[in-house]
Amino acid sequence: MTTPKLWLVVPAAGVGQRMQAECPKQYLRINSRFILDITLSRLLDSVPFSGCMVALNSADHWWPDTGASADHRIQTCTGGTERSDSVRAALLALAEQVAEDDWVLVHDAARPCVHPGDLHKLVETLSDHPVGGLLAAPVADTLKKVGKGTNPEVLETVDRGHLWRALTPQMFRYRMLVNALERAHESGHRVTDESSAMEFSGNMPLLVEGRPDNIKVTVPADLDLAGFILSRF
Repeated sequence: MTTPKLWLVVPAAGVGQRMQAECPKQYLRINSRFILDITLSRLLDSVPFSGCMVALNSADHWWPDTGASADHRIQTCTGGTERSDSVRAALLALAEQVAEDDWVLVHDAARPCVHPGDLHKLVETLSDHPVGGLLAAPVADTLKKVGKGTNPEVLETVDRGHLWRALTPQMFRYRMLVNALERAHESGHRVTDESSAMEFSGNMPLLVEGRPDNIKVTVPADLDLAGFILSRF
């Protein structure tokens, strides 16, 4: 019996509208390096992946300027409008190389602060799990449910006792993930991450607690925070 291989998928076809920058957020720079370069190098230098597929926007003209574009471990494909579309495209592009039971780790392009210790913990914890799982962090803040409108009022305080923030990577068997994403797509069920697709298919993922500083760069203030976090590793 062969040991399942590990593969990396990074959806990077988003345009990052909330960042309000001249380029997608994955091509903004932290300490003179593209966020996407930082993200890919942290992952590929920490885990023995058999390969990596990055899903790019069809209009992307920044990729050739990255250091990652010259990395022989990385392949690219054209992504889609939604994150799930890009992940599905990347999985399809890997189809001839990946075994049904190989593990696929899907990671956000704009999460450059993932820690190697969390990556090793995720892979080791899930190595024998029947479904797979994801890095996550328990919610620490008090949560408020609010009404609609530009100046919403608080409706109630939400019990945070059983709430976690979903992080990435999220790690699942290749065939199970493909089937889950296809089922969600065909049903018109919107999924925002791979875990939600697996949940919709009836396969419950395992949460693996990760560091809360595994932030996603979404708004301008996140750039400085990510730079600070990276300087502390």
